[in-house]
Amino acid sequence: MPLIVRQFPCLSDNYGLLARDEATGKTACIDTPDADAILAELSALGWGLDLILNTHWHPDHAGGNAKLKAATGAVIHAPPEVEKTSSIDHPVKAGDVVALGETRFQVIDTGGHTLGHVSYFDAEDQIAFVGDTLFSLGCGRLFEGTAEQMWASLSKLAALPDETAVYCAHEYTAANARFALSVDDSPALKARAEEVFEARARGEPTVPTTIAREKATNPFLRAGGAGRFAELRAAKDAFKG
Repeated sequence: MPLIVRQFPCLSDNYGLLARDEATGKTACIDTPDADAILAELSALGWGLDLILNTHWHPDHAGGNAKLKAATGAVIHAPPEVEKTSSIDHPVKAGDVVALGETRFQVIDTGGHTLGHVSYFDAEDQIAFVGDTLFSLGCGRLFEGTAEQMWASLSKLAALPDETAVYCAHEYTAANARFALSVDDSPALKARAEEVFEARARGEPTVPTTIAREKATNPFLRAGGAGRFAELRAAKDAFKG
């Protein structure tokens, strides 16, 4: 049976993400940007919380762990770096599988934004939770890792099936589109950017995206190698548009 994903805004530009295994009713929270917002969403839906799946240690991704665990008893699965922010129950690494009822999440090493960043991929439903590694039309800053590490991580995600729904953690797409248009004049990107600007003007989310869409229009996935990726990431860091 399918995985149900509930996405909702929290903090200034984060998304809260709840994933419910329809067969069993088991529910996971992917990252914990705002414990109160997540608890309110769970209450509105009438859902419990069984697992917390952290992608990395930053406070807007793991800062709500303790409060959510205390309120719900949820078990925390996270890369070891999350211990900088909170205690964890089960450390995860590349190649591990985390079970949520009948759903199986493959753990993928996607370091670069932070050294230990991971993503969670549900192959049966073709859904990936990628934290701050891959964004709609963008990618995460290199706070800890190297361009080579991040390019390797993005390449792993790009190798997922084209139909994969990609849930990233922030609504950055309009800003990402403005930068993308400064380095790529392809018709596909121009058309997508227009869709993004119109959606945001209506207050609509631009997440989730898909692997196919990102491979066609995201300049970071189209870089072709770590060297060009590094140039683009440096240009984005300095971009004022």
